[in-house]
Amino acid sequence: MTEHIIDINCDLGEGIGNDPLIMPFISSCSIACGGHFGNEDTIRTAIQLAKKYKVKVGAHPSFLDQENFGRKILKLKNNELSEDIFQQILFFQSICETEDIKINHIKLHGALYNLAAKDVPTADAVLEGIIQTNIQSELYVPYNSVLAKKAEKYFPLVYEAFIDRGYNNDLSLVPRNQRRALITSPEIAWQQFYNMVTKSELTTISNKKRTINASTFCIHGDNLSSVKILHYIHSKMEIQSISLV
Repeated sequence: MTEHIIDINCDLGEGIGNDPLIMPFISSCSIACGGHFGNEDTIRTAIQLAKKYKVKVGAHPSFLDQENFGRKILKLKNNELSEDIFQQILFFQSICETEDIKINHIKLHGALYNLAAKDVPTADAVLEGIIQTNIQSELYVPYNSVLAKKAEKYFPLVYEAFIDRGYNNDLSLVPRNQRRALITSPEIAWQQFYNMVTKSELTTISNKKRTINASTFCIHGDNLSSVKILHYIHSKMEIQSISLV
């Protein structure tokens, strides 16, 4: 049986309260850095927990919109968005430096993640903000997205897929206000994860099979079933020769 060595990442430091239950089951985390959630205390706490479990840390910038948890598109000028991203990452970096930990990656959050995946001006503005920080890190991006194509000459890319989200036929994520957007069943999440890891494919909500390439697989910390899903996945991984990096 072919061995698959992969990364499982989770969006943490978001005030949900389950970070200590999730951290032992992942290999990288993306920590909210003030856009949709987060302050110095929440960031530092998440970083210290990641250090305890030897989990790589990344910045998780967003639209500057804590009221909507970064899940609403804000209409900003490009330079305004670039500046927001720049400031969030620098803030995160300053705390990482005091904790003597390196930023492994940068991953966008929520509405900004989805918009930058398909909108050229948004992708350009995001990249400008990241480049200005002079941080050399990986960038977690959806495969074949606008952001991936724009960023490939600037950053090492890590393609990401989602364990607990439904997909449309074009590999965009099902909007959260629609049915089947979030996967809460451990069995269904495992099947999607297994197919993506071992076959590079998934089944969309329209029951179509699509090719998807990824080496990091995300589960959301604010999914109330995330802990159950992670326990279930780990109970299956060793049997199927899947291990964390």
